[in-house]
Formats: sequence, C-alpha cells, structure tokens
Amino acid sequence: MRFGILGPLAVWREDEQQLDLGTPKARVLVAVLLSRAGHPVSEDQLAVALWGDTPPKSATKNVQTYVHRLRRQLGDPARVLRQGAGYLVPVDRDELDAATFEHLADAGREAEAAGAPDEASRRLHEALRLWRGPAFAGMTDVPMLAAEAARLDEVRLSALQSRIAVDLALGRHAELLGELTALTREHPLRERLRAQLMLALYRCGRRADALAEYTRARTTLIEETGLDPADELHDLQERILAQDPSLDLAPRAAVRLAGAPATPTPAELPPDIADFTGRDDEVAELIEVLTGPRPGTVAMAGIAGLGGLGKTTLAVHVAHRIAGRFPDGQLHADLRGASADPVRPEDVLSRFLFALGISGTGIPESLDERVALFRSCLAGRRVLVLLDNVAGEEQVRPLLPGSPGTAVLLTGRVRLVGLEGASLLELDVLPSAQAMDLLSTIVGDERVQDDPDAAREIIRLCGRVPLAVRISAARLLSRRQWTLAHLAGVLGEERHRLDELVAGDLDVRAGFEMSYRMLPVGAQRAFRLAGLLDAPDFASWAVAALLDVPVRQAEREIETLVDAHLLNLTGADETGRLRYRFHDLIRLYAREQARREDTETERRAALARALGAWLSLAEAAAEHVPGPCYALMHSEAPRWRLPAAVSGPLLADPMAWFGAEHAALMTGVAQACEARLTQLAWDLAGSTETYLNVRGVYDGWQRMHEQALALCRETGDKRGEAVLTRGLLEVTTWSSPAGAGPAMTRMRADASQLLDLFTTLDDPAGTSDALATLAWSMTAGGNRAQALALAERALRTAAGADYLGGQARAYHVMAIIHGEDNPEGAHEVLLQGMKIAGALGNAHYTTTITQFLGAAKSFCGDTAGGQELLESSLEMARRLNYRYLETFSLLYLSKLFAVIGDERARATAELTLAYSEDGNFGHYLADALSVLGQLDLAEGDLPAAIATLERSVRVWRTRGSIPYLARTLRALGDAHSAAGDHRTARAVWEEARELFRGISNENGMSTLNARLD
Repeated sequence: MRFGILGPLAVWREDEQQLDLGTPKARVLVAVLLSRAGHPVSEDQLAVALWGDTPPKSATKNVQTYVHRLRRQLGDPARVLRQGAGYLVPVDRDELDAATFEHLADAGREAEAAGAPDEASRRLHEALRLWRGPAFAGMTDVPMLAAEAARLDEVRLSALQSRIAVDLALGRHAELLGELTALTREHPLRERLRAQLMLALYRCGRRADALAEYTRARTTLIEETGLDPADELHDLQERILAQDPSLDLAPRAAVRLAGAPATPTPAELPPDIADFTGRDDEVAELIEVLTGPRPGTVAMAGIAGLGGLGKTTLAVHVAHRIAGRFPDGQLHADLRGASADPVRPEDVLSRFLFALGISGTGIPESLDERVALFRSCLAGRRVLVLLDNVAGEEQVRPLLPGSPGTAVLLTGRVRLVGLEGASLLELDVLPSAQAMDLLSTIVGDERVQDDPDAAREIIRLCGRVPLAVRISAARLLSRRQWTLAHLAGVLGEERHRLDELVAGDLDVRAGFEMSYRMLPVGAQRAFRLAGLLDAPDFASWAVAALLDVPVRQAEREIETLVDAHLLNLTGADETGRLRYRFHDLIRLYAREQARREDTETERRAALARALGAWLSLAEAAAEHVPGPCYALMHSEAPRWRLPAAVSGPLLADPMAWFGAEHAALMTGVAQACEARLTQLAWDLAGSTETYLNVRGVYDGWQRMHEQALALCRETGDKRGEAVLTRGLLEVTTWSSPAGAGPAMTRMRADASQLLDLFTTLDDPAGTSDALATLAWSMTAGGNRAQALALAERALRTAAGADYLGGQARAYHVMAIIHGEDNPEGAHEVLLQGMKIAGALGNAHYTTTITQFLGAAKSFCGDTAGGQELLESSLEMARRLNYRYLETFSLLYLSKLFAVIGDERARATAELTLAYSEDGNFGHYLADALSVLGQLDLAEGDLPAAIATLERSVRVWRTRGSIPYLARTLRALGDAHSAAGDHRTARAVWEEARELFRGISNENGMSTLNARLD
C-alpha cells in the first residue's frame, strides 16, 4: 500500500487502485495520522483537528468510529494501531511519499558533498518528481497539517536549490533559465535562487541581464526587509562585473572558439490535450519521421487536412511525446493561415529570436537578416519547431532551420507539396471506433453504454470529424438532462446541414451552426460581433463596447459562449481580468454570421466602439507612463468610456494594462487602418508610444506607426501625420538599425518636415516639439549657433502656449547644444530645467535632467557633486525599469570615474557597453567604446585601444554626430601615435581637424594642430 501527502491526499492499494477515503473528516483523520506517520496521535489531538477548539461531547466516540471505518477501508487492522490514548499508522519508508522524498533528498546532498554531481542530480530529480502539488493540498486549514505542510515545503525548496546547484555544476545553465526565472518571481526573497539565476544568465552569455537581476534583487530586499543583499550575492555581482574566469565551466577562450554564447531554452508548446484519443498510426508515423535517423538534414513533417479534423491537436500531442528528444527547446507559432490576415514570417522570427535570447532592439530589420540570425541561433542545437495553421510554402520557408538536429512539425489546410524533404500526412476523419472512444472519453463510458445505438448514430451524423464529435459531446456535458438519443434526434433534424458536414469543407460549419442556433439571442449577437476583432485575445469590457451594453451583461453573454465551447477562456492578464480567445475557424464562422445578420453599418459601428474603448483607456493610461515630454495629442474620434468602477482597477497600474493590451492595440491599429478609421488608427498608435518606448518594443512601434502614417497621408489627416511623424522620429533615430545615411542626418530632414506640418496646423505645442527636435539634430552637425537659436525659439513658443513640457524639452536640448564643450552653459540651463521638473511631475524628465546636471557638474570640475547626481539618477532610472535612461547614467559615471582615476571606470563602461549592445543604443554604444578605448590607451594596451576606438569611429559614422566623431578620431590618432604608426596617426588627426574646422570648433583644431606640428 502507498500513501501520498505531497499533493492532494491519496492512498493506493497494491494493485495501484486509489482508495475512496470517504467524507472530508475521514480524510482529515488519515492526513493527520500520516503527518505523524510512525508516531502516535492522541484522541484529543485528533478531535481538535477534526472539530477545532470546541469538539462535541461525542468526539472520542466519533474518532473511534472513524478509525474503525478506516481499518475496514484499508483492509488491514494493523494499518491503524491503538497506542496509549491515541493511534498511529506504521509505514515503511517506501510506502509514504514524504519519507521517500526526504531519504532521496538526503542521498542527493550526500552525493553532492562527495563530488558525484551526476548521482546527486539523479537522486534530487527523483525526489522532487514525487511532488504532485502542495503538501496536503486543500487541507491546510487544519493547523497540524498546515505546520507539517510548511515544513515539507521548506525541505522541498532546500532540495530544489541543491538540485539546481548540481545541475549548474553539470553545465545545464541554459535549461535552467526558465525555471529559475519563475522561481525567483515566486520566492523573491530567496537570495540563493537569485544567485543561481545570475550565474545561469552569465554562463549563457547574458552578463547585462545577470547584473540587472542583482539590481532587482537588491531593490526587492530593501523594499521588503530594509536590508541589503548578503555578501554572497554582492560578491557574485562583483565577480560578474570583473568576468571572473572561475564563474565559467570552461576557459573563456574555449567558449569563444565554440561560437555564440548559450541561449535560453524556450518551452513554448501549448498544453497537451488531456483527452487525446486515437490517431495511433499517425502518431507513430510522425514520431518516426521527426526523431528517426536523417543524417545531415532537418527532419520535417506536415499535417494537412480540412478544418476540424484535429491537425493542431495531433501536432501538439506528438510534440509533447518527443519534446524530451529536443533538449535545447521547443518553439511554437500559430501562423493563422486560415484567417484573412496570416502572420508575416518576419513577425514570427522576431518573436522566436526574442525567445532565443536576442533582445527586442537587437533583432535585424530585414527578413533575410532575421532568417540568417535565426538559423545561426539554432546551429548545433536540438530544437523542435511547431508551426500551426500554415498558409503556404512562401510563409513557412523563412521559418525553417538550416542545420541538422532540428525538427519541424507543420499543420495547414493544404498539402505543402513544395517543401523539399518534408514528409506529408493527409489527415482523414477518425475511424468509427476511435470516434466512439473520443465521445466516451469526454462524456463518460456510463452514458455511452446506456444507449450505444444512439452514440453510434451521433458519430455517424458527425461524419466522424473530431471537432464535430467534440462539439456534440460538449452539448451533452453542458446539458446533463439530455440523453444521447435526444442529441441524436437534434442532429437528425439538421439533415441538410449534416449532408454538408460529410461533403467536406462544410463539416465543421454544421457543428458550429448547431451550437450557434442553441444560443440565446444576446449571446448570438455577442458571438457575431466579437468575431469581428482581430485582437489575439480580449477582455469582457471589449465585448461590452462591441455590444454597447454594461460590462456585467457582456460577461453573462461571454459565459454562455464559453459554456457552449464557442469561446475559450485563456486565463487572467496582468490587470487580473479574464481573457478570451476564438479558435480561428470559429472566428471565421462568427464573421460569416455577422455578415449574414448584421448590416455593414452595424458592424462598422461595433468595431469603432471597441477601438474607441481601447483608445479611451490607452489615452488615460498614457498620462501616467513616464516618457519624453511631448505634448499628448489626440483626435476627435469618438470614445466608448467604461464606468469608473471598471476603468479604475484596470488602470491602477498603467504599465500592467499596456502589458495586457499592447498586442490588441497593435492589431487594433492595423484593423482601424484596414477599415479606414483614420483618427482611431493614429490616435491608438500615438497613445502606445510611451509604453513601447519604456519596454523597448521598437520593431512593432515602427511598423504600427508607418502603417497608420500611410493612411493619414492617403486621407489627408495632417494632425495624425504630424503626431505619427513625431513618434517615428524617436524610434528611427535612437533605436533602429542603421538606415540610409547617418541617423542624425535623417533626423534633421524628418524634423524639418515635422516643423512644416505643425506650422501648417498652427499648433504651438507641436511646433515647439518640432523646433526642439530640429535643434537637437543641428547639434549633431556642429551648427551650435543655429541650433541654439532654434531651441530658444522652441522655448518662447512653448512659454507662449503655456506648454510646460515644451519648455522642459527646450531646456534639455539647450543643455545638449552646450554639451561637453561648454559645461557651464549647460549647467545654467539645466538649473532652469530642474525648476520645470518640479512643476511637471514627469519622472522620466526629472531623471533626465538629474543625469545631465550630474554630467555638467562633472565637466565643470565638481566631480563630487556630479557623482552624487549621476548615482541618484541611476537609482531613479532603475526604479522606472527604464534601461535606456539607466545606460546614460552609467555612461557618464564611467567618464567621471575615468577622469578621477576611480577603478570602477572600466567595469561601469563595460556594463554600459553591454546594455547598449543589448538595446541597440547607437549613441551610447559608440560613446562607451570611446571611453573603453581611451582607458586602454591610458593603461598602455595599444592594440586593444586601437581596435576599440576604430569600432567606436565606425559606429559614430552611422550616427552622424560630428563633434563626437571628431573627438574619437583624435583619441584614435593618439593611440596610433603611441604605437609608433605616425603615418596613420597623421591621417586620422587630419580628418579630425577637418571635422572640427567644419563645425568651427577652434579648441578642437588647436589641439590637433599641436599634435600635427
């Protein structure tokens, strides 16, 4: 007999059949006795456990009765022994899962201490697999059980940490990333877990993320306990900063020879289907194709067939069966091939690359570059790629790996005969026996056996199509009073539809039609209109807007649809709201019904209401997301406003709301463009800018704005064109890959166009923004006098319009114009900006001004004051979780440390470089390289100095910032001169002198004249 307490209480006989322990009190009795297995529990203790502090007078007698029944259930009186005034359950170690667990955990730790990591890992994994859930799940309202559950959970966590330590020692860091990330979120104060996650990230080549994890740990510990991290965590941070070789499993040089650093291990497969039935031959065939010997090739299998035949179900089931053969991860994407808007390959590649450890801003721009990077990431790895609902060969070719060891499983409505080397499976309807098994699995054997003839009739009428069988079974489950004969009669009345069901493509539609016609009128309308949304998932308030009804009424309609299996509940989002998703074929059917039963005017109005609801919430949320001080500009598009009781909790955390909705917002912009709802399109796009900026979702931001901008230009909406042009300037200048010509040159042209737009609109706030942006771009070309005149004009324009954000931005740009060449002038205008910051209340701007003020003080010679401000701004940026701002503070701290000879200069510059490379922050990348190159030069490492400074020069040329390029060239010439290469030094210095002459920088020219002389 076996006893289980590591999860829900369970008792199994020798034949593995689980015992029914009866009433809740009987279960408590068993649980309490097992919590003290081998030790007596007094009748008084049992009474308190069963009835609390006030047991009935008959408690002792009742306990005896429960014990008698338990002995009878167990079939062995010796299983519950009387001892003194109590009872005990004697168990062997192998009979109680908790005892087995503790024995295995101890053995694992002993093996670890003895230097046998493989044995330790095996034992600890075996121990932890015994857990089926929280100890005494659902019974911890009993104090005795709660105390033992807490003890066992602590032991489990200790064993888990030991197992992770052993697995790290065995080089399994990439496999541990997902698990450790989840564990640190679940146990944020466990410093050992944090340290293990930092080490795993570092060994995967993600040093910047490892250091960021330390920052998160320190912030959490201070906020929750008031204490700094322990020495172990702090020491690990220092060792990561120093790239201590002892942290590596192998010498760093060997890692470089082996290729790119290790990447995370994605595990993206959807859940397997619990009631998967049949398809044995197909499963075996697919497993053989995907895992069998295929030297030098990518294993590839495709499943084709009509909608509703279970292609996705089969593919997911097979993928789970073979997932263990692909230890480097499993990727999954729904390509929406059955929809009117299939997913673009470049969008799938963007998500796959992100899952493989490439930062959002480091993903290449073009499809060809993304394909190349994706195949490079998978080279030498064993990864399974599941591509569902493929539209055709053209869509899927860019998503195919290029190296052996990987496998690809595809599903689609057509046979992908053009894919060379793919093994294609044409999926047919289920055999009759398997269709019957599926029905029995869902509704229960007893109901099927009660009327097998009716069951066979249902299978026949469903045409043995899996989705139709499932829909029929779902009706039986949701209507317990129905007999199988009744359902067979209902299906029989739909004989015309059932004729279509067996005719091919109309099969699933007939099943949908039956379910749809059984809905109440309100639910039918909700079904039709919700199907209009392109959003991948949505909350109930979006349906309320579609229907133009209160949210509670919409929720009732949604619940009806969920019960009818026409809408899927996917879980809760970041705001705590439940989210819902259509199966793609059901969405198509809903749209067909909408076109049939609702006029075009009604459909357009419903879509506009839903988009208006998203816009109403987005513009309110954007007010509280810290970002650049642009004037918030909105359209006159009608809003659909939710009551405060609903919108208040939704927007309590604006970043969380955007996190839940940003995918829906981006598809909403695309849908608004398709419907030519111009004002909704540009306003939705503009309202997401600050969130996308903070989170670094630059790729989607740019694509969304360009799409809406094209519509604005087509329809002549000048305000929308201006707002979107202004937003695009941010992403295309600072965070996009290099484009045609230097970035700051493109910025100047776009800013001039922006100024024309806002001047034509006679919008002083927008004009001020455009002037400030144009001034900034002029600075990069060295036109300081013209730039300063533009910035002062921007300040006057903003002040005249009482536009505080514009004044703030103007002061910021003035400081940039003065820059490092005139820090006193920068300091003066920044003091004015700091006054504005207090009135503005924008955390982003306050951080920015603090950063620049710290830099100005440093260049003015007040290094102590500058350091204090820069370190303060660093903490502010980290509280905002804003990597771009954090990188600026680190950059100027590294410059300050270099000037004062602080040993932290190099580590700070290297962290700046790591962040800049991860985020594709071109300016900071070039500047960090310049700092590091000059540190190398000062330390006499001339080859490193030359290489680093040359790389900095290359990046500065793509940015187009002349003053910075000239200064870096001057340093590069110094490095060549120190190395004895005077010819190259002279050529580099001469170029730098010409650049300084072109921007009338007398000081720069004089320093170079001295060198050249």
